[in-house]
Amino acid sequence: MKRTVYLNGQYISENEAKISIFDRSVQFADSVYEVLSILDGKIVDFNGHLLRLDRSLNELNMKDAPSHDEWLIIFRKLISVNSLREGIIYLQITRGESDRDFHYPKSTNPLTVIAFTQEKNLIDHPKIATGISVITVADGRWGRCDIKTTQLLYASMMKMKARAQGADDAWMMRDNIITEGTSNNAAIITHDNELITHNISTAILAGTTRNIMLDLAGEQSLEVTQRAFTLDEALHAREAFVSAASLFVMPVTQIDGNKVGDGCNGHTTLMLRQKYIEWACKTAI
Repeated sequence: MKRTVYLNGQYISENEAKISIFDRSVQFADSVYEVLSILDGKIVDFNGHLLRLDRSLNELNMKDAPSHDEWLIIFRKLISVNSLREGIIYLQITRGESDRDFHYPKSTNPLTVIAFTQEKNLIDHPKIATGISVITVADGRWGRCDIKTTQLLYASMMKMKARAQGADDAWMMRDNIITEGTSNNAAIITHDNELITHNISTAILAGTTRNIMLDLAGEQSLEVTQRAFTLDEALHAREAFVSAASLFVMPVTQIDGNKVGDGCNGHTTLMLRQKYIEWACKTAI
């Protein structure tokens, strides 16, 4: 059954949705996006995602995007017409159509606005039984990782490299510092019960799931430290995990073929995952 998607004010079948070859997302990846979780037909952390979307749009000087109220109507319509109970909603806003030029268009063109749903098992994720394995790779992305743009080719390449090596994903590094995963934030828990994750900077995306997870960790008497950590620290950690809207909190049990801790899902990580799921179910709208 074909999904109904949203494109520029219309709800249409996915096979009818088309954009121009001159859309700047096609020519320059001149676009931003967000991914929101859906549980029991409700939207998780709507405000957190929309506030980050506002920031991305502002950094790229994109004007006249749908308001938060308009997005809520769009999302709820897509959830309803597609009978989505659990999964994600993807939204994308591009600078729109103009003849190819590195400079932004002089006149303000209408933005291209896209949204669609995907069914996914989020709570009973297929990897939660074993956790995931990661390899480490050089972080070759552009310098503004704090803007959630659709420049995702390098991340895709590194995911494919991980798969080719029998791993699930990759953690990226700059000068032996772990920045983040290809599509998630990275964290470790030390033997002293300290949770460490990279501080907010242009080197990482400020994850919405990360933000909530850190609040929940503080409520559980974990010592939370936002700073860069090294590969060696990760290899000697008690636990490691990633956080993302489509993964929640997911244990990392192997790094470059080396076991993290005892090589099993960490108890603290699983506790944080459960706390996040409880928070998400309680606050979803």
